[in-house]
Amino acid sequence: MLLMAAATVAVSLISTGPAQADTLICQQYGSTTIGGKYVVQNNRWGTSAEQCINVTSTGFRITSQQGSAPTNGAPVSYPSVYLGCHYGNCSPGTNLPRQVSRISSANTSINYTYVGGTYDASYDIWLDPTPKTTGVNQMEIMIWLNRQGPIQPVGSAVGTTTIAGRSWQVWRGNNGGNDVVSYVAPSTIASLSFNVLDFVRDVDARTQVTTAWYLTSIQAGFEPWNGGTGLAVTNFSANVTASGKS
Repeated sequence: MLLMAAATVAVSLISTGPAQADTLICQQYGSTTIGGKYVVQNNRWGTSAEQCINVTSTGFRITSQQGSAPTNGAPVSYPSVYLGCHYGNCSPGTNLPRQVSRISSANTSINYTYVGGTYDASYDIWLDPTPKTTGVNQMEIMIWLNRQGPIQPVGSAVGTTTIAGRSWQVWRGNNGGNDVVSYVAPSTIASLSFNVLDFVRDVDARTQVTTAWYLTSIQAGFEPWNGGTGLAVTNFSANVTASGKS
């Protein structure tokens, strides 16, 4: 089945200002910043039902998720934390967008807490041939660390690969707005540290993406279809190091 990726829907993000101890966000596209470096967004794009997230100093937790969607269609939201730019909302001091050829490393790590429901826990990494900070980018890389229920990525499975010391099932497709390459873990991963460029290089070998393209954001969160209250990103970090190439 073809699923619309949550981050592809045009939104107008609402900034609620820097988070302090804990910040509760229930606005549909409400967002805040943490650590002076990252944006946390509610991004409830696929439902009018309530969704709230409690933002901490290192991540967020879903405190209410009342939406529901058929598992043969798109999820209801993508609450997430990110480095970079998403629909004009750029994280503080980010050096993204930046050409892949001008990046020496893009290291990231995450720790998840899982509960019941129907959802995926995934990274969403965006690339475009231009330094685009608004609207939909042309290439979306999804990295599914966990999936619960009868759901699957956009497109169809095209093989397997090994990246970051782990095996992944690779999917390719298009959701009508952008191309998508997804990497699905065969078993649940609760925490992971890796270099985003390792996945970008694999996409480079499979698609039209080249090192002249721009990395625009590194995002991580959840795509719920049903349930998900209690899901949490307990710790997230990402750092893009420039290569020094002009």
